[in-house]
Formats: sequence, structure tokens, C-alpha cells
Amino acid sequence: MRIRARRLPARGWHRFVRRALQVLCLVMGGQSVAAEPVIIAASYAGPTTRYAHAVLGDAIEHTTLVLHYADGTERRFSLPDDLVFEDTAPRLIDLDFDGAAEVIAVESSQTEGARLAVYGAEGRITSTPHIGTRFRWLAPVGAADLDGDGVMEIAYVDRPHLAKTLRLWRYENGRLSELAALPGVTNHRIGEADIAGGIRTCAGVAEMIVASANWSRLVSVSYLNGGFITKILGDDTSRPGFARAMACAP
Repeated sequence: MRIRARRLPARGWHRFVRRALQVLCLVMGGQSVAAEPVIIAASYAGPTTRYAHAVLGDAIEHTTLVLHYADGTERRFSLPDDLVFEDTAPRLIDLDFDGAAEVIAVESSQTEGARLAVYGAEGRITSTPHIGTRFRWLAPVGAADLDGDGVMEIAYVDRPHLAKTLRLWRYENGRLSELAALPGVTNHRIGEADIAGGIRTCAGVAEMIVASANWSRLVSVSYLNGGFITKILGDDTSRPGFARAMACAP
């Protein structure tokens, strides 16, 4: 039987294409070359049915992360048989403020469930611990310097159908450390092919846009001065409602 992969959306690649062109201009000008390739895009490949969770609406996950570099080359990082990429799409973001992108992905284990992983141009840099049980998943929210301290935080909802807990992890010096957790929110229903919400910046404040645990309220969550601040935005938790919130619309 032929395996058909989900179509995965591109996210934010144009910023890194621009940065890559700047790097290439430096090379052409005879200046120093970057220590490692510059990532301009990422995608999943190697569709597989070896992890029969189907949380994203079908039984197909992926075995391989493909990184595309500014010099026109690409490299493939394939997982061992006990892991898959259980995700909608890789996410490109500059986590260490060096002007080049890292990649955020979700990996799931046959025995221990999901974890969030960070990849650089040479492969996996670090990851969170696995949730601990097969068929337990996490849904990324995004990454930003949420508290304004000059260090990036990565946010995800731990088990959006069960635990419904927002977790923040600080990324610093190539390592992830858990910063804070907030129960009672979610961003995904079983079977949906996408993840709702994300991180917006309105009036200079980074806010995570999620739903209340029972999907009755649209919620913004910020993290300032060591604590969470939540605000109810309304009761429209449809995808258009999320889109308006992400666009800072009233």
C-alpha cells in the first residue's frame, strides 16, 4: 500500500533566506565564512506508519528531517526505528540570536511518547525529556523572549488532550531547562491536522494564544516577572477566532 504524507506548511523561512543571502555576500566579498551551513528551510520526509497514534488525523508520521542550506545543499537526519517525527512541520527560529535559524521539532518514542527537540545545521542540539508513556504527545506553541531577559523561551502544551499544561523551557548555551508550567489550557483536539494559536506580539508584549481546557474561552498568556498573566479574549475558539487574536485584532 502506498503511503501518502501529510502536506506540511512552510513557516517563516523568508527571514532566514534573507540572512543566508547576507552570509553569501560576505563570502563573495572575501570575508570570513560562517563556521557551519546556514539553514534556510526545513521539511519532513520518509513517511511511515510505524507509530500508530494518529493524533494528527492519520497514521502517517515521518522518519527524516531535511535541512536546506543557503549554499544550495541539503542534509537529511533520520531517526532510529524507535522514534518518529510526530509533528505538523519543522519550525525555524533563531534561538541564540546569532542571526541563523535553529529548527524546533517534535519527536515521539515507541515506548516513551513525545519530546521537543532543537536541531542546528549539524543535527540535534538538545531535547526535553520524553513525556514518559507511549502515545502521549505535546503541541508546540512557539518560541520568543517572553520575559525580556535576552534569552529565548520555547512553549508547548504538554498532552493537550489530557494534562492540558503549558510548559516553558529556556534555551541557553545549547541547553533546555524547564522554567514554568501553567495547567488548564490547550491548543489541539485529537484528529486536527494543525495546531491552534501561537505567539503574538501586541503593544510590545509577547503573548501565547491558547484555549481554555474545555475550549470555551480564547486565552492570552504572558510570562513576566517570573509569573504567568492570563487574559480572556473571548469565547470564539474557532480557527478564524485564533487568527484574529494572532493578528492583534479586537
